[in-house]
Amino acid sequence: MRAIRPSPDFDAETLALARGMRRVAGVDEAGRGPLAGPVVAAAVILNPEDIPDGLADSKTLSAARRVVLAAEIRARARYAIAEASVEEIDRLNILQASHLAMRRALAALDPAPELALIDGNRMPGALCCPAQTLVRGDACCLSIAAASILAKVARDAIMAELARHFPAYGWERNAGYPVPAHLAGLKRWGPTPYHRRSFAPVRNMLCKENKTTP
Repeated sequence: MRAIRPSPDFDAETLALARGMRRVAGVDEAGRGPLAGPVVAAAVILNPEDIPDGLADSKTLSAARRVVLAAEIRARARYAIAEASVEEIDRLNILQASHLAMRRALAALDPAPELALIDGNRMPGALCCPAQTLVRGDACCLSIAAASILAKVARDAIMAELARHFPAYGWERNAGYPVPAHLAGLKRWGPTPYHRRSFAPVRNMLCKENKTTP
């Protein structure tokens, strides 16, 4: 029997609102695993009286459904989207770059949130407001689920645009993840300026190239 996934709820936000907080933001990122492209974060403050139906962890939704829900979130909630570049990922590491994108997304919300609900178990530093982490927050918290959808849709659009300039890697289909088609393109054509040099498959390829260069 297939396990039934629990739907995200508004309990964490309701508890914060009951404590007198008026603006509670959910925060999530997309793009920690790919070999190419930026990491993107979103921060979303849902209107308790106007929450779109069907919000869920972006990984459980089809691409078409994510696009529809992202449009509803943008129309009915306060949100901000930010990224950390490939250069920042290679300089800081992917975890710190993800946290940087989260800080930027939260800082871009106007007015500022009074509490941030962060997906995961690692708290970014230097946030603009108090925060708490929620493990698997994208599956259990509506605000974080909304942020996961916006971040994923925004990042997929970035990778689809990059694919127009670098068509050999299939980024419009794989979003830069290390699937066979992407790895085959990387092996044949080598890395682009948008590949993450600090990630092992890209770093190892560059090392091999350097060894064979006279």
